[in-house]
Amino acid sequence: MPMPENPPSQGLRRLMPRSLFARVTLIIVVGLAIAQLLTFAAVRYERGIAMRELMMMGIERDIASSVAILDRLPAEERDGWLGRLERRNYRFLLGGSVTGAEPESPLLRQFTAAITNALSPFEVIKVAQTSEPRESIRIQVRLTDGTTAIVDARPVGMPVSTWVMWALLVQLAVLAVCAWYAVRLVTRPLAQLAAAADDLGPDLKGRELAEEGPSEVAHAARAFNAMQRRIAGYMAERVEILAAISHDLQTPITRMRLRTDLMDSGADQVKFRQDLDAMNVLVREGVTYARTLHGTTEAPCRIDADALLESMVSDYEDSGQQVLLEGRIGAPIVTRPNALRRILMNLIDNALKFGSDVRVRVQLEADRLVIAVIDSGPGIPPDQLETVLKPFVRLESSRNRSTGGTGLGLAIAHQLATAMGAELKLQNRDEGGLEARLTMTTLD
Repeated sequence: MPMPENPPSQGLRRLMPRSLFARVTLIIVVGLAIAQLLTFAAVRYERGIAMRELMMMGIERDIASSVAILDRLPAEERDGWLGRLERRNYRFLLGGSVTGAEPESPLLRQFTAAITNALSPFEVIKVAQTSEPRESIRIQVRLTDGTTAIVDARPVGMPVSTWVMWALLVQLAVLAVCAWYAVRLVTRPLAQLAAAADDLGPDLKGRELAEEGPSEVAHAARAFNAMQRRIAGYMAERVEILAAISHDLQTPITRMRLRTDLMDSGADQVKFRQDLDAMNVLVREGVTYARTLHGTTEAPCRIDADALLESMVSDYEDSGQQVLLEGRIGAPIVTRPNALRRILMNLIDNALKFGSDVRVRVQLEADRLVIAVIDSGPGIPPDQLETVLKPFVRLESSRNRSTGGTGLGLAIAHQLATAMGAELKLQNRDEGGLEARLTMTTLD
């Protein structure tokens, strides 16, 4: 049996607010409103029953008494008494006839039966329901002298005073405010916990939560603070281990290089030397990546980013590599200069290694600075744009089989960008090539 495309439960979930605070508040307020409406309906129903019983016990006797007075009065004096005998829910007419259908609703039938029973021994000729006013009846009665009198009567409900409605609305508002405050007390620690988790960046220097409040909240804060300290300890230990391994590997690599130099010149010597250089680069880049995971201790400062970019482009030109700079910032920025330089160097080196016509484009978008490194190479398969930002990932088959590398350049750039609060994104260009966009929100 095919399932419906949009089950009602999914539609209800889409209508619900996204935050826990709004959801709980909405549920409590709606529940209170429904409870208030049910209470109001119960009061109205009870008052209606009471009014009906009161009406059935009195109005029929009043009408019967009024008809008896009209019957005892001389015919020429009856018109003068019609206004005196009239009430809010019934009045009298002399002469005429009644036409129409009999009452249909149970209330009017009960109302009619009570009046006709009270009018005995007068003869009730006709009873009909009238449309104006609504829910009313017209009874034609024969008096003892043979003339007819018509009784227009209608049941009257017991209205609810306006102040009662306002009191219920004020009560609902007070309950809603109390519910909002109570839910806020419950959900605020969750919001603080989420904010602290978001602040826990690669440098693992997030703020500690205050270990106070209700016992459950204080326990969660202590557990979160302890978790932060454990993670920071694990990361620091990993960096120390990698640094120690790197230091210990330098000695055997150096000895192997010396022994390679003592070998007879030839193809094997060249290959050994290349392998040793690759090992040395791999160890150095691995430690650098580990340190970027642990964060950077560099403090942000105000720099002239245009001068930094121009000096980097000049360095590449001095080494015989053509890199073009497009655009200017025109104002100082607050950032971590060494981290920014390392990110751009890795991106430019990657562009020079796998492409050509390398350009560094600078542009301002609102309060953001965007530095894009563009090349005209073969690009990256769309499904691998996120993968290449991971460590030790090399897409040689899609780029250039003759190139080397450790697969850590883009990963280091990505981690450094995250540590300094920037965003690094790769995208293929429509005209061919790759664009690495570094977006910073540190404009001063």
